[in-house]
Amino acid sequence: MNSLTEPKIAVADLRTDSDRLWESLMEMAKLGATPKGGVNRQALTDLERQGRDLFIQWCRAEGCTIRIDNIGNIFARREGSDPNAKTVMAGSHLDSQPTGGKYDGCFGVLSGLEVIRTLNQHNITMQSPIEVVAWTNEEGCRFPPCMMGSGVFSGVLEFDAMLARTDADGVTVSDALDAIHYRGSDTVSPSEIKAYFEPHIEQGPILEDTDTTIGVVIGGLGQKWFDLTLTGLEAHAGPTPMNLRRDALMGAAEVTQALNRIAFDHQPHGRGTVGCMTLHPGSRNVIPGQVKMTLDMRHWEPEALESMGQAVTAAVEEICQRHGLEYELTPTADFAPEHFNKACVDAVRQGAAKLNLSHIDIISGAGHDAMFVGRVAPAAMIFIPCKDGISHNEIESATQEHVHAGCNVLLHAMLDAAGLAE
Repeated sequence: MNSLTEPKIAVADLRTDSDRLWESLMEMAKLGATPKGGVNRQALTDLERQGRDLFIQWCRAEGCTIRIDNIGNIFARREGSDPNAKTVMAGSHLDSQPTGGKYDGCFGVLSGLEVIRTLNQHNITMQSPIEVVAWTNEEGCRFPPCMMGSGVFSGVLEFDAMLARTDADGVTVSDALDAIHYRGSDTVSPSEIKAYFEPHIEQGPILEDTDTTIGVVIGGLGQKWFDLTLTGLEAHAGPTPMNLRRDALMGAAEVTQALNRIAFDHQPHGRGTVGCMTLHPGSRNVIPGQVKMTLDMRHWEPEALESMGQAVTAAVEEICQRHGLEYELTPTADFAPEHFNKACVDAVRQGAAKLNLSHIDIISGAGHDAMFVGRVAPAAMIFIPCKDGISHNEIESATQEHVHAGCNVLLHAMLDAAGLAE
């Protein structure tokens, strides 16, 4: 903990250190840095271990105690004055996509650390403990599914099943945790949490488009994911007449169109995406006999999301019957929409108002750890703009001004929830 502290300051005037937070973000971004200015720091790799080690080093320098649970989630705790008080928590993740950006995840973790640094700097004691968490494998790119650490923590994902998940090389999550020495044994319970706040870049264009600094996130879209395999018959592209083909790719093209049509029919919150598609045998003069593809549907309203899933299932069946295809439609994710805790959302909104920052209510279209945590504890999120709404990309960019603004909103939301020591 810092031995030298600043003079007493009114809590309303308290601000985080913009340069200190920015320097921490840039220092973390050196681990896994890519030529285009992004990061490749995938979950449970040695590079991510280095990021975890650096985060823990910084937290210990601020006097925090560290707990690591059995899926590798890291909890850094600054004690409060009331030993019986529940903790006020902030966090996100340190892992990245293969071509990820500097801010996705790290902004939330390091903003939480900056709150602790600011409280230490000004010698401010809170009633509740302040805790920062770095969740394991939020991205899910190396080990599906995404939000693994928070999913296990909240009981949404089954622990043993997650340990058994493998990457493309056959390495299990269990082996990867052991390899980087982050299989912990500490027990951390959702019942300990009074409030959880997660700052994040928006990963979309709304804040920038409306010239708004803070997104007060009221919840997140529900998601239904499917893997779809369409099987027809590969045949020579020349001798086979069009009306006698069983072309799996034609079926896939129509399913893609149907998914988009269904999403448009469920506006304003409907989303429909085919993100992956592979063809077999993949020869230019052979009619594709099999296509494997992914379907991603999202909506804010549970009934509408269910309707979208039923409509897509019916469309797949009709398209396959018409083209003479067999199909296998396998659910891979089914997450209900998340409506965040009103008190936590109000704390974010009031924090932005106190700081005279422009703000709007917003619904997250992406999945975040807060959505799993929100099932078992009060939670909310804080969004800041990112340039052109681009994320999961090396050119992902946010300004120091917006990063600082989001961190200050986090500070005041946590102060509101934690309460000053008497």
